[in-house]
Amino acid sequence: MPAAFAHPVVAIGNFDGGHRGHAAVFGVARKLANRLAAPLAALTFEPHPVDFFAAPGTVFRLTPETARARALGRLGANLVIALTFDAALSTQTAEAFVSEVLVKRLGVSGAVVGYDFHFGKDRGGSPAFLADAGRRCGFAVEIVPKVEADTDGAPEAVHSNAARAALEAGDVTLAAKLLGHEWFVVGEVVHGQKLGRTLGFPTANIELDPSCRLRHGIYAVRLTIDGVARGGVANFGRRPTINDNGAPLLEVFVFDFSGDLYGKTVEVAFVEWIRGEEKFASLDALVVAMNGDKAKAKEVLATR
Repeated sequence: MPAAFAHPVVAIGNFDGGHRGHAAVFGVARKLANRLAAPLAALTFEPHPVDFFAAPGTVFRLTPETARARALGRLGANLVIALTFDAALSTQTAEAFVSEVLVKRLGVSGAVVGYDFHFGKDRGGSPAFLADAGRRCGFAVEIVPKVEADTDGAPEAVHSNAARAALEAGDVTLAAKLLGHEWFVVGEVVHGQKLGRTLGFPTANIELDPSCRLRHGIYAVRLTIDGVARGGVANFGRRPTINDNGAPLLEVFVFDFSGDLYGKTVEVAFVEWIRGEEKFASLDALVVAMNGDKAKAKEVLATR
């Protein structure tokens, strides 16, 4: 552990999505870190434990590793520690996790978890177990109670699965309400067929994580490059008018931009659903629809 991050307060969890429940955990963790004059670290796991026990891609990752690091940094983490979730870690007892990882390896001064966090072999470690272990081992423990989100008048526990379901339905507005921020992806701009530029719509093409199950369609988005956010309209899907069998791809047309983005890492935030992906009878019909999508996206972004 680098000296600057010695004896951290760790917020522990999978933290997929960086949602409002996770924000509550980090809010408590920041206060504890300030009180103990300690750095704040996120302690998480890679791959997702469900993917380890089932198969890669089982979980629709709201924030794959790079996006998660960004999300957790925005919640206040000075450092993200991603433990490799493998056979050894999956069979480690809760007691061993505390003694070997938290105490010996990280030398934590404090630990913060949500009310429903469990850890160790067979999920043997509960929040109460961690609190007791902290008293025995000399580090502070805070347990964060359930956070509720009022969605259309129906309170529910903030949970990553609710945001996943919203995104699978294309409801990025509901997902943002549950997460507490617009859902975003991070990726490198890659070369595509370059057909868009011949149609007057040059796009930044980004291959999303294979686990992504966002509904295929057209979205109003914001693309951030080098710290500058620009409005745009994006298609996520298989481009049925061009190629029915293509792999899902995110194509972003950025408004009022003519620079070269190839090889750049960009962030794309999804603002609002516009329409589903369609197969048009001709490229001319496709261009007409794209012009309508562009106008609608500009209208949406102007009000946000």
